[in-house]
Amino acid sequence: MSEKTPLLHYRLTSSNSPQNKDECTHSGAKEGRDGRRAKDKTATARKLGVVFGVVTPTVLSMFSVVVFLRIGFVVGQAGLYQSIAMFLVAYFIITMTVLSICAISTNGALDAGGAYYMISRALGPEFGGSIGIMFFFANVCGSALYILGLVEAVMSTFGIPEEGAVAGPHQVLPSGYWWSLVYGTVLLFLCFIVCLVGTHIYAKATFIIVVIVTAVLVTIFINFFIVGPFVVTLPHSSGLNGTSVSTANYTGFQLHTLKGNLFRNYTVDYTTGATMSFATVFAVMFNGCTGIMAGSNMSGDLKNPSYSIPRGTLAAVLTTFITYNLLGLLAAWSCDRPLLKKDYNFLGDINIWPPLVTIGVYSSTMSAAMSNLIGASRILYALAKDDLFGGVLALVRKTSLSGNPWASVLASWLLVQVVKLFKVVCIGVKGHPEV
Repeated sequence: MSEKTPLLHYRLTSSNSPQNKDECTHSGAKEGRDGRRAKDKTATARKLGVVFGVVTPTVLSMFSVVVFLRIGFVVGQAGLYQSIAMFLVAYFIITMTVLSICAISTNGALDAGGAYYMISRALGPEFGGSIGIMFFFANVCGSALYILGLVEAVMSTFGIPEEGAVAGPHQVLPSGYWWSLVYGTVLLFLCFIVCLVGTHIYAKATFIIVVIVTAVLVTIFINFFIVGPFVVTLPHSSGLNGTSVSTANYTGFQLHTLKGNLFRNYTVDYTTGATMSFATVFAVMFNGCTGIMAGSNMSGDLKNPSYSIPRGTLAAVLTTFITYNLLGLLAAWSCDRPLLKKDYNFLGDINIWPPLVTIGVYSSTMSAAMSNLIGASRILYALAKDDLFGGVLALVRKTSLSGNPWASVLASWLLVQVVKLFKVVCIGVKGHPEV
């Protein structure tokens, strides 16, 4: 009997009764043969280290789209002081969670399932099963959310505008909620193919994406120092807040600009028409601090999860914390408040090559959707291995010769597609009551 024995089997056969001892003795030879085969298969499946298995997916999940489109919103509404306070509170919360993960992950052997596996072994099958189901559906809904967000970002750039608006030369994609479903299905299928092939392809894909995101962030930091002051034209939708201001200033590093952005100035958000507050801004910002479980969910694919998860997750948390605060400081020091509050894409507007930031948005959102999809599949596979729900999850236990749980990837992909379809149809019915 080992720590990687299925959960219910471990619980039911861990009694000290003579009968169970006899059963364990007679089954020792069989378990030995099965254990050697399982060990060989597991060794083949475990290929990822600290960087590719934990740091890369965690950093990309924590950045997502917030780092490119919401830094200006947070600083513009809350001011630099409250923005830093929000980041300190948010990272204190997630650091406590990460330290708990580190303590549990270094307390014994780990298998597929990430946080579910750790919690179920510590608290038992009752709590473990319920938490595992919640983790699974959270990842499924998260993947669908990121895919729909990516579709919206693509349509805002390349979609044919509504009637009355002038289409640009690059706006060629048909619009509509059914078209959005088609685009989302194509993007989700690309994520599915990557996850279906295996973790080695997933690791390579996330590495390429993290290189792209890093390059975009480096150019953003450089632009703050090399771009001179100029006037930025605000988006047309910024008129929703009732003002007639159509331009704002990028001043470069000016002390008076920094002083004007130090304190809070909550106003109406130009995209939603709602009045912002500390709580609403913190809720938007905190979304960019989540994603810490992306590396833990890969526990079954790590060479040494007890070593990789603590170091990789803490490194990702520190990296994102420094990046968010530096971006907030540079934005507050160089951009007028109207620019931060009325143009979410100001990082692209002040960039030497604006499409580069758009590429970063697409890449980070795609990686977050892919990370949630593969995380959901690993949790589902762990639930099936523990046999908590009888034969209901029997089909998703199937794996490839390399140990990749392709059946759970397929089931997770189908559920994400269902969630996405439901969301798109709801949006369509809301916008078109006659449907």
